[in-house]
Amino acid sequence: MIYLICGKICSGKSCYARRLKELHNAVILSTDEVTYDLIRNEQGEFYNTFAKRVNLYLRKKAAEISKAGADVILDWGFWTKADRTEISDFFRVQNIPYEWHYIDVTDAVWKKSIEERNRRVESGNGGSDFFVDEGLLLKVNSLFENPSVDEIDVRYVRDGLTERSVPSV
Repeated sequence: MIYLICGKICSGKSCYARRLKELHNAVILSTDEVTYDLIRNEQGEFYNTFAKRVNLYLRKKAAEISKAGADVILDWGFWTKADRTEISDFFRVQNIPYEWHYIDVTDAVWKKSIEERNRRVESGNGGSDFFVDEGLLLKVNSLFENPSVDEIDVRYVRDGLTERSVPSV
């Protein structure tokens, strides 16, 4: 099984992916982790090109790992419907089962998560995270397309009160 994690930057995708990893004994493939390990997030204007190449490589590896019998979690974000459709088609053609999980975060929780992340990055404890400035927020808000109900299998809600999975109907 391939678990595809959809959500905005700082929505809680990586934390959720780690929970799924423990639950399913799965392998996490993360674009952020690869870009950090290879070039320490110093890709600048080259980021979009580099991230696309990384995603294509990780998609190929996810298929190989799944065919070998292990579950895989793709922690990428999948911001657009076109991205979600493309990767769904890729796995469907290869007859590899997949499941969409959407991290649905309220604006208040999202803002708090961004502030916490930025504090970690500024203090040197951000790991593969990078600072989220106003420009990046504008980019995310202009590119992110909320998935429709028929696109996702599990909606994980972070509303500041509880965190819960809500199966899509």
